[in-house]
Amino acid sequence: MGDQENYYGKHGEPRKYDPNFKGPIHNRSCTDILCCILIVLGIIAYVAVGIVAWTYGDPRKVIYPTDSRGQFCGQAGTPNEKKPFLFYFNIMKCASPLVLLQFQCPTTQICVDQCPDRFLTYYSVIATQQNFDYYKQFCRPGFNNFSKSLNEVLRDRDCPAMITPSKPFTRRCFPAINLKKGVVMVGNSTTFDDGIDQKSRNITDLVEGAKKANIVLEARQVAMKIFEDYTVSWYWIIIGLVIAMVISLIFVVLLRFLAGIMIWVMIIMLIAVMGYGIFHCYMEYARLKGESGSDVTITDIGLQMDLRVYLHLRQTWLAFMIILCIMEVIVILLLIFLRKRIMIAIALIKEASRAVGHVMSSLVFPLFTFLLVCLCIAYWAITAVFLSTSNDAVYKVFNETQCDYSGNICNPETFNSTNVTRLCPDARCQFAFYGGETYYHKYLIVFQIYNAFMFLWLANFVIALGQVTLAGAFASYYWAFKKPDDMPAFPIFSSLGRALRYHTGSLAFGSLILAIVQLIRIMLEYLDHKLKGAENKCARFLLCCLKCCFWCLEKFIKFLNRNAYIMIAIYGTNFCTSARNAFFLLMRNIIRVAVLDKVTDFLLFLGKLLIVGCVGILAFFFFTHRIRIVQDTAPTLNYYWVPILTVVIGSYLIAHGFFSVYAMCVDTLFLCFLEDLERNDGSTEKPYFMAPNLQKLLNKKNKSADEK
Repeated sequence: MGDQENYYGKHGEPRKYDPNFKGPIHNRSCTDILCCILIVLGIIAYVAVGIVAWTYGDPRKVIYPTDSRGQFCGQAGTPNEKKPFLFYFNIMKCASPLVLLQFQCPTTQICVDQCPDRFLTYYSVIATQQNFDYYKQFCRPGFNNFSKSLNEVLRDRDCPAMITPSKPFTRRCFPAINLKKGVVMVGNSTTFDDGIDQKSRNITDLVEGAKKANIVLEARQVAMKIFEDYTVSWYWIIIGLVIAMVISLIFVVLLRFLAGIMIWVMIIMLIAVMGYGIFHCYMEYARLKGESGSDVTITDIGLQMDLRVYLHLRQTWLAFMIILCIMEVIVILLLIFLRKRIMIAIALIKEASRAVGHVMSSLVFPLFTFLLVCLCIAYWAITAVFLSTSNDAVYKVFNETQCDYSGNICNPETFNSTNVTRLCPDARCQFAFYGGETYYHKYLIVFQIYNAFMFLWLANFVIALGQVTLAGAFASYYWAFKKPDDMPAFPIFSSLGRALRYHTGSLAFGSLILAIVQLIRIMLEYLDHKLKGAENKCARFLLCCLKCCFWCLEKFIKFLNRNAYIMIAIYGTNFCTSARNAFFLLMRNIIRVAVLDKVTDFLLFLGKLLIVGCVGILAFFFFTHRIRIVQDTAPTLNYYWVPILTVVIGSYLIAHGFFSVYAMCVDTLFLCFLEDLERNDGSTEKPYFMAPNLQKLLNKKNKSADEK
C-alpha cells in the first residue's frame, strides 16, 4: 500500500469517484486568455503584413523577364507589350564570374517580339546593305541611324555585334543548341562570326554562355512531359482517388460492424499483397536473365529521369524483392510477438467503431480541417510571393575592364552626365536586381520569417481545433450512460462550439509552443544546407545533434498536445493543467499505454498500407497497359510513374483522413477509460462506462504484467 501511495504521489493523484460526472463538463470558463489575445493580435499583424506586401509587391517580377532598364517584357499596357522575349546582345558575357556574383548578365538586354533565326553580324549588314529591317528589331529601341560607324554603334551599344539562331526558353532567347552525331551545333553550324574581329569562333563559346540555361532546359523538358502526362491522365487520376475514397469508406463502415474480422482480414491481405509483390519481383528478375543490358548496375547508369530505364535492370527487381522480403518478415514477427496485445487493440477498435457509428459526422469533419489548412497555406504562399517581389529596381555600373566604379549603384537617367563614363569609357548603368534601401526593404527578411512563423502557428492551431473537437464528441459518447440518449443531439457542433468559445487561448498556447520548435527546426535545416561544404566537422556534428534533439522534442510536444487537448475537451482546464494531468495519467498507466497505444496505431497504419497497396497495384497495372480489358483505354504517357505516384500519395492522404478519426477516437476512449478505471476503485457499486469485454481484457493484461 505504501509503494502504491508513493507511486501515485510521484505521478499525481488519481481522480475520485464522482456520481454526478456525466462527461465533458458544461460549466466551464475561458482558459489561457493571454494566448487568445496574442493570437488575435498576431493575426491582425499578419493581415497588416499581407496588406503591405500586396501594396508593394509585384508578382510580375517573377513571371516576366526585365530588360536593361528594368522594364517588363510582354507585359500588357507597357511599350514592351508585344515583345515577350528577352534578347542578350552578347550571350557569351553570361559565362563570366560576374554573373554568379551579381545575378545579372553584364551585357545589354532588350525585349523583342521574336528570337533571331539566322546568323548575322552588324558588319555584314552594313557591308552588303541588306537585312536592315530584320537586324534593326534586335537593336536598341529607337535606333535608326545606320550611318554611324561600326565602332560608334558598338561603343554606344546601339546594336549587337552579331545575332545567332535562338529559341525562346522561359521568355529568354538562348542559342538553338543541338547535338548531331556527337557534335555540338547551333543551327547547322559549328562555327560563327563574332562580328567584332571578323574572325571565326568555335560554337562551344556560345554553349559556355548558355550552359546553365541548358541544364534548366532539360529540367523544363521533363517538367513539360510531366505536365503532358497530367493533361491526358488527370481524369483517370481522379477516378483512382475516388476508388481510394470508396474503399476507405467501405473499410470504415465494415469496421463499424465487423471490426475483429476486418482487422484480421486486413492483416492477412497485407501479407498477401506483399507476398505477391515478392513473387512479381522474382518473376521479373528471372525474366530479365540473359537479356542484353539487364546486368548493368544502377550506379553505372546514374540518375535517369525516365524511370523505365531502371525497370530493365535485374538489380532493380532484386532490390525491390529484398526490401519487400524484409518488410514481410518484420510484419510477421510483429504479429507473432504482439498477438495478445493485438486482441486488446481489436477490442478497443471495436469500441471506437461503435463511437464512430454514433458520431457519423466525425468522418466528414476532417474535410473542414483540411480546407482551413489549405486556406493557411494559400495565404502564406501568396504573402511570401508578394514579399519577395516588393523590392524596387536597383541599377549598378557594369563594365568589361577594370574600373573603380564597378558595382556601384547608379541612376540611368543621369548616368551619361557623370564622371563615370569619362573615367570608365566602357561602363554602363544597367538594371541589376530588385532591392531597396528603405526600412521596409531592410526588414523584408524579418517579414518573411514572421510570415513563416504565423503560418506554422495558424496551421497547428487549425489541427488542434480539429483534435479537440473530435475528442469532445467522442468523450460525450464514452461518458454517456445511455447511448445515444445521453449524448448531445449534434456532438461535433457542440464540441466545436465549446472549443471556440472557451478554449481558443489553450489551443493557441499549445500550437504556439509547437510552432516555435518547428521554426527552430527549419532554421537548423537552413544552416545545415549552408554548412554542407564546410570543413568544420565539429560544427556539422553539433548541428546534427541539435537537429536530432529538436526532432525528438517536436514529436514529444505533438504527443503531449494531443493528450492535453483531450483533457481540455473533457474538463475545460487550461493547457498547462491539462498537459500535466494527461502526462501523469499516462505515466500511472504506462503498461497499458505500451500495450495499446502503439499497437493500435500499428494496426491502423496497416489499414492505410492495405488501401494504398490495393489502389497502387491497380493503378500500376492500368497505366502500364497490363489490364487487357481496358488496355486500349489507358492513356499513352511519357512517364507512367507520374499518375501512379500521384494516385498512391493521394490515396494515402485520403486513407489517413479517414483513419485519423479512428486514431483520435481510440486515443480519446483510451484516456477516458484510464480515468474510468481510477474513478472506479474496484467497487461493484461504481460501474465502468467502457464495454465489459474490453474492461476484462485490459484488467487481465494489466494484472499479468504487474505479477511479472
